[in-house]
Amino acid sequence: MSPARRWKWPATDPSYLCRMHIDILTVLPELLESPFAHSMMKRAQEKNLLTIRVHQLRKWAVNDYGQVDDYQYGGGAGMVMMCEPLAKAIEELSAERKFDEIIYMTPDGVTFNQKMANAFSLKENLLIICGHYKGIDERIRQQFVTKEISIGDFVLSGGEIPAALLVDAIGRLIPGVLNDETSALTDSFQDNLLAPPVYTRPVDFRGQKVPDILMSGNHKLIEEWRHDQAIQRTKDRRPDLLQD
Repeated sequence: MSPARRWKWPATDPSYLCRMHIDILTVLPELLESPFAHSMMKRAQEKNLLTIRVHQLRKWAVNDYGQVDDYQYGGGAGMVMMCEPLAKAIEELSAERKFDEIIYMTPDGVTFNQKMANAFSLKENLLIICGHYKGIDERIRQQFVTKEISIGDFVLSGGEIPAALLVDAIGRLIPGVLNDETSALTDSFQDNLLAPPVYTRPVDFRGQKVPDILMSGNHKLIEEWRHDQAIQRTKDRRPDLLQD
């Protein structure tokens, strides 16, 4: 941890000693309660490896009614998230810590993948903006956002579910979160390969048996078999990965 970080955050802040801190701006914080309260994301926070703060954007609303959106110039259906609330929120949070990336979840962003998850997992501070309605004012994207990320060629009601997906993909890669850190190295899309097939007990399930090599005890041959299977599965199901 750098001296600047020690000076910036008081010791009473849980994120002070954390490996990674993530702030999320949203108009629907309730949608993000469950994803971070269970399984590995819960474990990461309990181990003080990750802190996640979800902020209700209406805290920075332009009036007492909690307004954060308005009609779009030029007409057309759908509301647009306003500049003022987002700018105030980003500036206030940026005064607390320097963000490595300010990420906007949007269908027209770069499609998220494992390489991006690996890269983000090395960061210390991230701010994620969840889009809603027709999206956010373009000027916020130009002035503040450093990364625009999509989770696929489809549209959801808002950016909350994509944000949860992003945090989970990143958070599980933080050292200490997984019980066996080497597990992530054999996940699908690491080295542009899909994961090989896996088996557990019983040995014989309704006439289908576990491949003999997996019970041979010869770890070298097992790893070679798994690698060959990963290549074949990738050729069969995602040949595009082998062209990168």
